Amino acid sequence: MARNPKKKRVKKKKENAPVLDGEQSMVTDQQQQPARVWRPGVDNLEDGEELQFDPTAYDCLHAFHLGWPCLSFDIARDALGVLRNDFPHTMFCVAGTQADAAQNNSIIVAKLSNVTGVRRGLKLSNPMDADVEEESDGEESSSDEEDEGRVAKSASSKTPVLEAKMIAHQGGVNRIRCMPQQPHIVATWADTGYVQVWDTLVHVRALSADQSSEVSTGGPHSIVRQAPLHVFTGHKDEGFAVDWSPVNPGRLVTGDCRSGIHLWEPTTGGKWNVDRAPFKGHTASVEDLQWSPTEADVFASCSVDGTVRIWDARTRSQPAISVKAHDNDVNVISWNRVASCMVASGCDDGSFRIWDLRSFKEDSFIAHFKYHTQPITSIEWSPHEASTLAVTCADNQLSIWDLSLERDEEEEAEYQAKLKQQQAEAPNDLPPQLLFVHLGQKDIKEAHWHPQIQGLLVSTAGDGFNVLRPSNMENLPAAA
Repeated sequence: MARNPKKKRVKKKKENAPVLDGEQSMVTDQQQQPARVWRPGVDNLEDGEELQFDPTAYDCLHAFHLGWPCLSFDIARDALGVLRNDFPHTMFCVAGTQADAAQNNSIIVAKLSNVTGVRRGLKLSNPMDADVEEESDGEESSSDEEDEGRVAKSASSKTPVLEAKMIAHQGGVNRIRCMPQQPHIVATWADTGYVQVWDTLVHVRALSADQSSEVSTGGPHSIVRQAPLHVFTGHKDEGFAVDWSPVNPGRLVTGDCRSGIHLWEPTTGGKWNVDRAPFKGHTASVEDLQWSPTEADVFASCSVDGTVRIWDARTRSQPAISVKAHDNDVNVISWNRVASCMVASGCDDGSFRIWDLRSFKEDSFIAHFKYHTQPITSIEWSPHEASTLAVTCADNQLSIWDLSLERDEEEEAEYQAKLKQQQAEAPNDLPPQLLFVHLGQKDIKEAHWHPQIQGLLVSTAGDGFNVLRPSNMENLPAAA
């Protein structure tokens, strides 16, 4: 974000925008005065100033909402390609609502197609010379565009298409997750204290066959009422922690606000055996759970008690390892799927830490970052690049980090010189590992990488969803 005098004409997003908002607002006038990067939580907006959106920062940026706020969602794997890059994209996700009344909530199975974007070259051009909405119709771009280093890869229509099916859900959805091996099987944690498992296959098939209605602003949408596959009522309180095993299909762990963790074992007939005896160890609310990406019987937990614990699923009496990870509540954890020895933890004080499980003990973290100033709400490693992760925070920022980056004074001086040619200023006190900061959402809760589309992120907040791919993610190497 840059900041400029308020007299600049800015294309505003309408208050009564349609459900599918399309690309975010952008500046249409040529930049006339020097701009500088605005740092959230550090810089203040002075009278006569407003934030200005730089369209060249994104290869892709769209916004949409699904009616009620959905403060948890998950991206479902699909059969459209194991690893894909070229626009336009199609993707599927599930989300759970936080409605005004318990009976108005639902699980939303959504399909977003024609997700358009651009592919940019490495040349650093004037930010105001580019237009994020200027996308090709699939034909070869002009030589002038090639000189600017921008090769558009998109469909003739720039507007994504949003379709959805809704399943009635009693109570607000605290968290929702898809089974990796069978993405149509979905687990929900409700604020009623129940954990339920649902089969959404019929709805996914209808969306795949385009037998659905596009979401629009007019009229209520029909909500399907169906019975869940399984309901567990053994938790002593509501909770948020839930994770499917990536190694054993159907295996699930759930944690509640009374420190209880329960293991779900799948049985025949689409049911589960859930042991009523919880895993013992935490002394406060269990906030998040993560299965090991390689070990069938190993999972991690984090808690308000400030610890991160590693468990053997065959031993309920105590954790295998317990480490005091932070001085405050540990809200979220993420187990690296590419480098399986790495775990990230996010804290209520705005900090997050990186841990190497090969030497996991108190104060043994290999990296500590205190960029954010409010509670971390989600953290997730990239499924394609071992050193990259995304962090969301209650300060309304989504930050992307590349831990392999180090400060290079010569390279920075060269880049600063190029910025000065564009009459722009960049701060020199940011962590070198900070790759990107996304703003514009309020009450941001979760962000997830698409497991099959490199560099594509989806985030949810109180005011809706964003789909984005930063332009500086395009040239990161993919994991083998």
